[in-house]
Amino acid sequence: MGLITISGQPGCRTLEVARITALRLGFELVTESRLSALLPAEFAITSPVPERAWLDLMFALVGPLAVAHRLILGFDGAERIASEFPHSLRVRIQAPEAVRAGNLMVDRRLERTAARQCLADLEKEHKATSKKRFGRVSFPAEDFDLIVNTGVLSSETAAELIDSAARSIGLADGELLSPADASHLEFRVRLRLARHGITPGIGRVGPVGLPPKPFVNSSEEIFANLLDFYRIAWEYEPRSFPIQWDKDGHVSEAFTPDFYLPEFDLYVELTTMKQAHVTRKNRKVRLLREIYPHVNIQVFYQKDFENLMFKYGLVRDTGVETRVK
Repeated sequence: MGLITISGQPGCRTLEVARITALRLGFELVTESRLSALLPAEFAITSPVPERAWLDLMFALVGPLAVAHRLILGFDGAERIASEFPHSLRVRIQAPEAVRAGNLMVDRRLERTAARQCLADLEKEHKATSKKRFGRVSFPAEDFDLIVNTGVLSSETAAELIDSAARSIGLADGELLSPADASHLEFRVRLRLARHGITPGIGRVGPVGLPPKPFVNSSEEIFANLLDFYRIAWEYEPRSFPIQWDKDGHVSEAFTPDFYLPEFDLYVELTTMKQAHVTRKNRKVRLLREIYPHVNIQVFYQKDFENLMFKYGLVRDTGVETRVK
């Protein structure tokens, strides 16, 4: 079957490498947030998930997906999932600390001192999460089939190496995971999940599947295509932020930005030329910034979006429908 895992040190632009590789090979890129979004529909989870159950939850979702797609898993710990599949490639991305801090300076528009502090914070969080999920903070070389140093190689060159390695072992055109093998894997992992009290959701029908990218309108799809063209990793509506609560403390209003760009830690909201909608969105963005000051968000207004389309030749005349929500 076709399964590639790509994980790496903070600041290595690992997700960028994963997205470029997915585009080269025609694989489906699956991030942690994309898998996590499937959890509520698949499992009866009513309390915080034990961190030690995280790996099995991801594994339970990946198995059925591998029946329909050749996959690239772009998140830390994915290599441990791959070890249970019959045919896979496990990739580790790493780089010197100075290079990773430099990447953060560019990607997050930070001064060098702030970038170094940001990197230290990311590494601390990374180690804490690894300790809780896997019981360790190190990533031994023997856990990987290919280790790529992006301190020397660009993201494009790293993706080219992974592409070459995948093709050399037959992953690019190999068979998908058979339904029988998927069922066997699913049975094993669900036994492990049962020990944590996690069972399939009551309303679950049919196998888990990746939903299509449900763009509300063509403008969002155009924006996503532009990001793909420039090999910028993106996620569509990955998170909703509560911004209003009722007197009982229940969420009464939430805001879901259109896109998230992981490499820049930036949310992007496309808005509309209808003034009533612009005013409503501006209010939500203002509340988001007040309640979550650490969240970076950029609003693209109608004129901004039109300028992007004309600049990159995405439209030919002003008669094209450019309205966004």
